[in-house]
Amino acid sequence: MENLKVENMTGSNGNDIPNQFIIRTDKGTYFQSYQSIIAFKANDRSIILDRDKWDYSKTTGKYRNQFLGETKKETEAKIKDGTYKLDDLN
Repeated sequence: MENLKVENMTGSNGNDIPNQFIIRTDKGTYFQSYQSIIAFKANDRSIILDRDKWDYSKTTGKYRNQFLGETKKETEAKIKDGTYKLDDLN
């Protein structure tokens, strides 16, 4: 059975952020916003974004940026150049 750990993202003040989750598995780490998986960081450092949800809303974008450690513009460039893959994560 795969190890699985779910935790709320934390804000800069150290408080849990409601509805924003980090899911750690044996294969890598997922970012979930509300009920949707937004992004996956594999252990091999590859990144997969959900093709339909990665840019769903301003709130999702804020926490996706935090998860990836970059701006939306940087994320878009990495999608365009093939660094990040888009797939159905939901």
